[in-house]
Amino acid sequence: MSFYDYKQQYKNIDFEKFAKTVCAEQIKTILNKDEISEFDFLALLSPAALDFIEPMAQKAADIALKHFGKAIVLFAPLYASNFCINNCAYCGFSTRNDIERKILNLDEVEENAKIVSGFGIRHILLLTGESAVKTSMDYLKSCVKILKRYFDAVDIEIYPLTEDGYKELGEAGVEGLTVFQETYNEDLYKILHTKGAKANYRFRLETCERAGRAGYRNLNIGALLGLDDFSRELFFTGIHAKFLQKNFPSSDIGVSFPRIRKAEGGYQPRTVIADSNLVQAIAAIRLFVHRIGITISTRENNDLRRNLIGLGITKMSAASNTQVGGYAKKGNTKGQFEISDSASVKEVKDMIYQKNYQPVLKDWMQMNGR
Repeated sequence: MSFYDYKQQYKNIDFEKFAKTVCAEQIKTILNKDEISEFDFLALLSPAALDFIEPMAQKAADIALKHFGKAIVLFAPLYASNFCINNCAYCGFSTRNDIERKILNLDEVEENAKIVSGFGIRHILLLTGESAVKTSMDYLKSCVKILKRYFDAVDIEIYPLTEDGYKELGEAGVEGLTVFQETYNEDLYKILHTKGAKANYRFRLETCERAGRAGYRNLNIGALLGLDDFSRELFFTGIHAKFLQKNFPSSDIGVSFPRIRKAEGGYQPRTVIADSNLVQAIAAIRLFVHRIGITISTRENNDLRRNLIGLGITKMSAASNTQVGGYAKKGNTKGQFEISDSASVKEVKDMIYQKNYQPVLKDWMQMNGR
């Protein structure tokens, strides 16, 4: 059974009606449980749970400490191309946007890799727009070969591939995959994605399963928060994470919580996700899936990221640039979205140290000292 099939048993939930039934006593009972059910998890995403943010956050931090200690992995994204065949209403790289398009040649990939590795970063996330023509399998494998010279771990965030495609990139050195479903609402998904391969909802939804069967060590998912109802999106993100953890026990499953940021095209989110909701989401998913990686990127500002550290964050981006080849500061392409935290790697490390956590720059190895 794929996650698409598994998800069907929850498709008739009336999320708004359910939220109205949740009361304070129910939340207290849930917080006293060692393990919570799917509908306990949904209750923790309701407005009633906002009055219990502090105990939720404390319990989430305790669980994270037990499973992950105080280590936070630092990584950086490297955008190799912004060519895209998809028409995604909210994305700066959408084919409908009249922006300068660029693909890095291999010398430029290496130039940017040298710069990022010079920051001390040893985990890189290779990103492209979704165009299998402009960023072919041969091109991607060549990029990975270069990146492996400079980084201990290479993950990808590219267009969804077949299982054989993931195996091919895995043999080249890729260890992990990030793919955002954007929205789990299939009807809304069709409205937001009207052109290109990304219009295939099910193929995208089952992407991590193909990578998992290909042996990828890290599988990271998320919904783009602001596209649809908060509780609906986080509920399906949570059960998706748990499904992947159950079916791919050899892989580390992670979740990101990207909120929509300003991008070319001027898309306005349907719902505004407050900081309190972000905290609620992170705590709730930790209580539901204990051994889950949680990533907070530079979409969020420095002050908020600082305050989220104690909640059990396990991975953070640092010194990010969302322009194609932006680390070398050549060209003038638009970034995929505007970042909110421009702190350097050293500044992010210092911030983590100040919270009594440990930044991890090398794979599975904590840095000693500053």
